[in-house]
Amino acid sequence: MQIQPYLFLDGRCEEAIEFYKKVFGAQVGMLMRFKEAPPQSDAPACTPATAEKIMHASVTIGESRVMMSDGRNSGAPKFEGFALSVNARDEADANRMFGALANGGQVTMPLAKTFFSPCFGMVADKFGVRWMIIVEP
Repeated sequence: MQIQPYLFLDGRCEEAIEFYKKVFGAQVGMLMRFKEAPPQSDAPACTPATAEKIMHASVTIGESRVMMSDGRNSGAPKFEGFALSVNARDEADANRMFGALANGGQVTMPLAKTFFSPCFGMVADKFGVRWMIIVEP
């Protein structure tokens, strides 16, 4: 059994995917837009404003899969109560990822040596997704 995060980015999914490609080398395995879904009698019709938005995407970051969607396209994603943790290869890799995530985001704990890691920090990216970057001892 695997547990995989599913991020609802409320209209910013494509932007987030492109950002994570640059930061982590993320690869898109599947991407489906709302316009590609068959019409359903119990669901509202796709509008021109949502047609190109992402209904579902499966993205691989390292060895992990993260699923994403534009969700309800409200423009106000909200991520609370969790963070995604990434193991960096070394301190230089940690600094590169952390810096990219912090650009336009908010640092909650700067990268620093801790009792459990030579380099650990926490940051919320420009989409509000919280990340923990760690170099394992």
